[in-house]
Amino acid sequence: MTETVWLALDEAWDFGQSPFFRAPRRVDALSAGPSLRFITTARQVESFYAKFREHFRSFILSGSGDFHHLTAVYIRQVNEPFEILSFDNHPDWDIRPPYWSCGAWVNRALENPLVQQVAVWGCGSFECNLPWRLLGNRAACGSGRLLVAPWRRPGKNYPPWLHPISAPDWRGAFIQFVQTLKTSAVYVTVDLDCLGGQEAVTNWENGRYGLSDLVWAISFLREKVRIVGGDLCGAFSPMRYRTRFQALAGRFDHPRPRSVAESERRSINLRALETVWPVLVSNRSSSSCSSAPS
Repeated sequence: MTETVWLALDEAWDFGQSPFFRAPRRVDALSAGPSLRFITTARQVESFYAKFREHFRSFILSGSGDFHHLTAVYIRQVNEPFEILSFDNHPDWDIRPPYWSCGAWVNRALENPLVQQVAVWGCGSFECNLPWRLLGNRAACGSGRLLVAPWRRPGKNYPPWLHPISAPDWRGAFIQFVQTLKTSAVYVTVDLDCLGGQEAVTNWENGRYGLSDLVWAISFLREKVRIVGGDLCGAFSPMRYRTRFQALAGRFDHPRPRSVAESERRSINLRALETVWPVLVSNRSSSSCSSAPS
């Protein structure tokens, strides 16, 4: 059975012009997209799960990073203790309501009793600086269930429960992190906004990783653990919401979109996908994900 699927929640991807990339099987979820985008309710999440869970596979391609909170739903497939590794420009750890949002999904994932730890690598956004980090899940960081490794900013001090990295040392820190994983089963989620602006066009601020960094990190991880599943999101798509509240909150919270021609945007993001997706899904060992969750 195919272990990959494309849940088309928005219009982030168009593979009609791609002569090389073999897109996963497409499942049309466009009708659900607006109600789930950016912020949503537990009721909408459960409705989505009930309708689409039969289509879930070990590796899921979605669209905008506005849907990253669905990672907390996708991981319901995993049926053994595991760790989550997220590459993201944002920590997604906000403890404020609404609780189902792309900026708070880490906390929803930590509610899953099988999740031993969530680790977020490559945060470059303001959320890890004062005063904004006071809104993050410091308790989970202090207990060790959440590890956040932000890019170090000159002149900034970081508390001991954060693990700042820099360009010269991050790979060494990542190797040490992998060597200390509590389980051999890891779920990997990639938000393309962790990449620099030349390598991904997103609905959010861009990070500092290069494509070669992600390829290296995921490849190294495969050598040491079992990647039991994963997902990829983060490509730009036009923002379409179901409610006025979503639209108002989205307008307030999102940065101003970059001015990039649609053809260039699609070309940049397709190159990112063509580079990262095969590394994420290839050479799969036996998965602990059930293909049709109950």
